Order: sequence, then C-alpha cells, then structure tokens
Amino acid sequence: MRQMEIDKRKVKTQEETGEEAPIDQVEERVEAEMKLLEGRAKESVAQGLQDAELEREGRKLREEAERALEEQRHREES
Repeated sequence: MRQMEIDKRKVKTQEETGEEAPIDQVEERVEAEMKLLEGRAKESVAQGLQDAELEREGRKLREEAERALEEQRHREES
C-alpha cells in the first residue's frame, strides 16, 4: 500500500487565497450581534428614562450592527 503524500508546492494558505478563517467570520458576526443587542437595550432603557441622548447612542449602535451583519451576509453569499 502506497502512502498518499501532499505536494507542498500546490498547497495554498488562507492568507494566499485571501480567505478569512471560519473562526474570524464567526467572531465578526458575534461582535455585530452583541452590538445590536446592546443598541436595542440602550434604546429601550433610554425610552423608559426619557433620555434622548442615550436613545440616539443606542440607535447608532443598533444601526452600525445591522449594517455590519448585512455586509457579512452579503460576503457569505458571494
């Protein structure tokens, strides 16, 4: 039985191909989802406290997170 060998000249790293490691993809999504949750929570608290500045901050966080998640979904579809 002959042992299968890998031709190291044909191996391409993720760095060479420009691919992002799966763990990095997940990490980005988790960070965006956490930001989304934080923004929603701040908005809710601010509405209860009638704090317009905190509400704006929460809305901004939520919108940034929504954009980040949308960009990630678009990259995954490509």
